[in-house]
Amino acid sequence: MKKLFIFSISLLMLFGFAACSTSPVETPVVEEPVVESPVVEDPVVEEPVVEEPVVEELVVEEPSTVEITDIHGTIEAPFKPERVISLDNRTFQTLEEWGVKLVAVPKAVMGDTSIYVNDDSVMDIGSHNEPNLEVIAAADPQLVIVGQRFARYYEDIKTLVPNAVVIDLSFNVSTDVENPGEALVNGLKDSTIALGKIFDKNAEADKLVADFDKSIEDSKNAYDGESTIMTVIVSGGNIGFAAPGAGRVWGPMYEIFGWKSSLDIDNSSDDHQGDEISIEAIAQSNPDWIFVLDRDASVSTADSVPAKDVIDNSPALQNVTAVKEGQIVYAPNDTYINESIQTYIKLFTDLAEALGK
Repeated sequence: MKKLFIFSISLLMLFGFAACSTSPVETPVVEEPVVESPVVEDPVVEEPVVEEPVVEELVVEEPSTVEITDIHGTIEAPFKPERVISLDNRTFQTLEEWGVKLVAVPKAVMGDTSIYVNDDSVMDIGSHNEPNLEVIAAADPQLVIVGQRFARYYEDIKTLVPNAVVIDLSFNVSTDVENPGEALVNGLKDSTIALGKIFDKNAEADKLVADFDKSIEDSKNAYDGESTIMTVIVSGGNIGFAAPGAGRVWGPMYEIFGWKSSLDIDNSSDDHQGDEISIEAIAQSNPDWIFVLDRDASVSTADSVPAKDVIDNSPALQNVTAVKEGQIVYAPNDTYINESIQTYIKLFTDLAEALGK
């Protein structure tokens, strides 16, 4: 037993020494494989193809007619007509400036500087006293513009050209209306606007109306409200009195501008040549201003005498304030046959300039 015990002890000691002398086991270092990151290229982003929108051209169809108002009421007039006749001397200058072609006109009552008078292709209807209305039918118009001198032929013309539109741009400035001055101003403006609609010249028409309004305002402002006015029409060497209130050219202006007349006579008229008056009556009224329409300057006859000569060579007038002070204004030479809005703009501008000095 003793030997067995010693052997067991020895065996245990042997295993202990062996355990102490055993080297520690190293844990192998396992290197992780180097994994290269793949090179990721930026994705190619294709720009979306944006197609240009197809813009369809907007075609605005022009109207075939336009609505205007004349002395007879509302009328559907042709828009930009190609075959036009005008018989209204208040329209010739406007139509000429706008480049409107006319197929026939009354050349006998038009100025010799008019392109229509000097164009042989434009048919001649003659004067209002002896018109050749058959020319109107032969001209085959789409539109006939009637006014003033030819107004009395309105129904006849409508019968002659049943397929045409006939408009009447007349307006009344006679003693038959209550306010001839207002009628003159509105008549010129309304007819200009109507023509602008028909011939697609609205901007040009608006400009004329604006210039007209300004000329009225300027002339109103230039008049002092106290100076006396004498208005006359000179024809064939004779002086006619253009009475305040109504009639051709001067009469309505007393209302428009508030003029103070140097002379009032009983039973005055709106005659286009004025009323008979003596030089002595004019002299006795002693006007501060004399405004003159020279009828013969546009309608010359064998006995025509320039209005300036008639006044300058009249002994009875030489002591009149207007003559001594040189305060005389003459209407544009063609006023009697060209009462267009342009004529009145020129006349009112001249009056404003003279009265403002």
